Amino acid sequence: FHQQKTTMTSLRCITSTALVLGSSIAICNAFLTSQPLHQPIARHTTNLHVSNGSPDAPKTDVEDKQLQWDLFTRHQALDGEWWGNWDTYDYMGDRVGSTVAGVSLKPDSDGTSVEHNHRILSASTQSDCNTCFSSSEVTTMPTIATYTPESLGRRHRCAAVGMVVGPSLVKSGAMSTELALRHGNGRVRVTFQHAPVWERGVEPGSCPPQGLKLFRTVVSKERLRDSNDEAIEGTIQGPPSANEEKDSPPLPGNPRFFRPVPPFDWHAKWAGTSWTWGPQTGDRGWAVEELEDADAWHGRPTGDTSGVWSLRLPGGVLIQCPRVIVSGMPGICRLAWMPEAEGKEGTVEDGNKAKLLRVEASVSALEPIISDDDDDMMVGFYPPILGSLRTDMMEKVGELEGATLQEREQAADGYVFSQNEEAETKEATSPKMDVGSTSSQRTSAPIDEKLEQKIAEDPRNALDF
Repeated sequence: FHQQKTTMTSLRCITSTALVLGSSIAICNAFLTSQPLHQPIARHTTNLHVSNGSPDAPKTDVEDKQLQWDLFTRHQALDGEWWGNWDTYDYMGDRVGSTVAGVSLKPDSDGTSVEHNHRILSASTQSDCNTCFSSSEVTTMPTIATYTPESLGRRHRCAAVGMVVGPSLVKSGAMSTELALRHGNGRVRVTFQHAPVWERGVEPGSCPPQGLKLFRTVVSKERLRDSNDEAIEGTIQGPPSANEEKDSPPLPGNPRFFRPVPPFDWHAKWAGTSWTWGPQTGDRGWAVEELEDADAWHGRPTGDTSGVWSLRLPGGVLIQCPRVIVSGMPGICRLAWMPEAEGKEGTVEDGNKAKLLRVEASVSALEPIISDDDDDMMVGFYPPILGSLRTDMMEKVGELEGATLQEREQAADGYVFSQNEEAETKEATSPKMDVGSTSSQRTSAPIDEKLEQKIAEDPRNALDF
């Protein structure tokens, strides 16, 4: 599906709107809901076209825009505000700041436009309520944008409960890619920001950027709050809290942000549905009977190569993205989230299955624009583009066979290649380079033998990390 050599061997293309998973049958468009498949699912009017026995993309541009608008207003632009802690992490993975803020995606009365606003909590006095503020000063930022079915697709792309915003350039010159997953009354958003970098020994700004390096990541775990409380009672409900979840445990179908998630919980048998999109293939729906090991990237927290930046956060959140994005090599940004755990016997959650949501987007940048008059002259870069998008909605259907608890825990520490697999992967993914000619043709500062070998394995290692 992406540039990496993984195949969706367990995917069965859905030829009708009926999904059969185990003993559960869901008659609907299952890709537009995050409800468990063993529960009744409401019918929706939006369906993927079925052509020649397999789902296909909307037939016209108008239908595609309407599909995207339906997904956006069904899962993201809801009645209320998404409040959370916007936690900022640097390249080392350290949290360097946090802001309490809300995202308002307010549809108009006839549902033809959505106004996007941010509200920042600048000062507050906490009341007896665990989640609300009895006295607060909230700064409402100027309107970010107003979306319509015609304009939404310029920066947004939705796939079921998942969404990507970007990749796009911000005023500072950095590239921003935002991923979001929604489950019930909660969602997780992550924004990756990559900034221009140059090779060692090259004066920054003396030539066009040679790569885009991750320098900032913002993660927000958000709860949908009723905006009517402020108008009626003068209170503002803030981000989710541990005390709130303790006093009022979320009902099944809604996420628990504050709970322990052992690393080996990621390693299980998962099944469900998947929504994929590509510029050529369009939107497609799939039934995933069981994830193959190669496709279970959520169980490899550090990624499959040294070029992956990753962060595993409390509450069952895992994020991954390229350390450096270079021309001609698409990078994959990923977000995995386990919003619910298996229900405990004797509780209201008894019988509830663990949930796993994943979204991944392939992005490309720094593609050169060649002059029409001179093939050897570059006049600029094309804007960054979205190469593909995938959203998975999974339920735990069993334990991995033949894997002990110790093996699962060791696997959770990181994926380990065998020597043969590592050699095959390097040969398939790394461009051929002449190690001997690298040093002789280099115009930058001298490098040692180990670094030169790393550069031969992956050119991105030449950039100043």
